[in-house]
Amino acid sequence: MLIEIIVQHAEDAKVAEEHGANRLELVTAMTEGGLTPSYGIIKDVVQAVSIPVHVMVRPHGYSFTYSEDDKRIILEDIKVCKELGATGIVFGSLTENGEIDEAFLQKVINAADGMKITFHRAIDEAKDIIEAYKTLQKYSDSIQTVLTSGGAPKALEGVENLKAMLALSHEKPSPVIMPGSGLSHNNIVEIHQELEATEYHFGSAVRVNGKFSEPINGNTIKTIRELLG
Repeated sequence: MLIEIIVQHAEDAKVAEEHGANRLELVTAMTEGGLTPSYGIIKDVVQAVSIPVHVMVRPHGYSFTYSEDDKRIILEDIKVCKELGATGIVFGSLTENGEIDEAFLQKVINAADGMKITFHRAIDEAKDIIEAYKTLQKYSDSIQTVLTSGGAPKALEGVENLKAMLALSHEKPSPVIMPGSGLSHNNIVEIHQELEATEYHFGSAVRVNGKFSEPINGNTIKTIRELLG
């Protein structure tokens, strides 16, 4: 069972690793839904832990449809992540029609140059989330993970789509479906009984008072690890 935790700096990262996280998603500006962290933060976190660090590559929180300037920045940020030793990136992009932006995705894959890729919750805003996942299945050699809430605000509300996506993922080589959004130690047993996913993503629920402005509570991560076995 893989547990991924959102972290914002090295102290977060060390606490998460110490208490059972298997992988970290490094972000900044969680009030914007998570943006690309600075060069210094990426370097600090990568050097602070031994578990994989996947860096959010998202230049702004306006939308997941990017201008040519946005795309240039994204590709530059990916190069920086690679130079700093990040294991992977977390990225997502849609066309104006709400489909996966395959042309840009291929450029991202090329820039990642072997780094792991998680396609993030941009997929939850796709016109048809199931068709969007089928598109990503074509890139299973390059995209390892899809972070999704099943198209709903919270994963518990998107269970039926998550079940459908997980079923598709078992039919042929596919990116792993990693449920996220609203997961906590209070509901993870229920969700896992429904989905039986192999990876889960946790954010504010593992923090003091459930706020990104507060520190990570390592004991909560430990509890989740124990609940999932």
